[in-house]
Amino acid sequence: MTDIAVIGAGIAGLVCAQQLSQAGYSVVVVEKSRGLGGRLATRRLHGTWADHGACYLKPKGELLGRFVEILRSRHILEVWTEEVYELTAGASISKPKNRSPRYVAPGGMSAIAKSLAPGLEILLNQRVIAITPTPENSWCLTLESSNEELTVKAIVLAIPAPQAVMLLESLGESVLDADFLDNLRSVEFYPSISAIAGYPSTSQSLPQWKALTFVDDADLAWIGLDSSKRPNPQQPHFVVQSSADFAQRHLEAQDLQPAGQLMLQRAAESLSLPWLNTPEWMQVHRWRYAFPSRPWHEAFLSAGTPLPLICCGDWCGGNLVEGAMHSGLAAANETNNQLRHLPLDNVNFLNVFARSFNLSLD
Repeated sequence: MTDIAVIGAGIAGLVCAQQLSQAGYSVVVVEKSRGLGGRLATRRLHGTWADHGACYLKPKGELLGRFVEILRSRHILEVWTEEVYELTAGASISKPKNRSPRYVAPGGMSAIAKSLAPGLEILLNQRVIAITPTPENSWCLTLESSNEELTVKAIVLAIPAPQAVMLLESLGESVLDADFLDNLRSVEFYPSISAIAGYPSTSQSLPQWKALTFVDDADLAWIGLDSSKRPNPQQPHFVVQSSADFAQRHLEAQDLQPAGQLMLQRAAESLSLPWLNTPEWMQVHRWRYAFPSRPWHEAFLSAGTPLPLICCGDWCGGNLVEGAMHSGLAAANETNNQLRHLPLDNVNFLNVFARSFNLSLD
């Protein structure tokens, strides 16, 4: 029997899995998608790749700062820009008053997640459709595609809270405490729509900015010249991210292409770059759970069941990648406390991670 199943291979899930694996537990990570990273997402298309989820890292705390330095030393991350411009309705584009480095992965932001994967057992394209307790005092996970069952001693759900609710509420109050389910249901998210658009290599002059935030815009939130992250780009391409209100209006559309075209039209008008409205190609992606709007106030959420069941993610604290890392470590600590109390140290996570690259943090 495997000790622990981590559901979700985003940053929180991978950090949690590595921490528990380093402590000596047997861990399996189960991910419904075909790749790692969650919203650290990279899409391969038209001979290049584009980041249509999190577009850069901006470390604020020590944990993410040290993590970024390790990845920079291995040339996985590099500084992309120190300036994110702003455009307020009715005003001209302005440069930021404060400069701060934004880090990106030239090979795509999903490379950050891949750096956390070595040594882990990861099942991709496997959706968990049921969780049930067994008479033998364990959890049973049923997988959709293979109808396979996994038996584990503990579960960490490193997925958005609404998805965790859908998976767990069938257990009912005979297994789960009503307050736990109510707390899980209380977490809310803003949605977002991302449009990736490519243009001829002979396009008119590209803007001087690499990234720009739309302030108080009804439709748009952000635009970035994503091709400027890539080594030797063959053609320019942009990633445009919608406002939450725009995403909410178009979230259930079967065909997202018209929504993407509306976003490009709005960007072309606002930025006075009419050629943005006529891309050579475009792909559009919806994010139902893009940013926590009503996060849980602690670093994890425990079901308090006799069999450990812990929820974590960037919605625990609501601080994007940095929050996801802290939440993953906190969930690992809580899982360990409910199991065998093995030696576990948050600092050890980075030390072991660095040693995997033959580096020293001393």
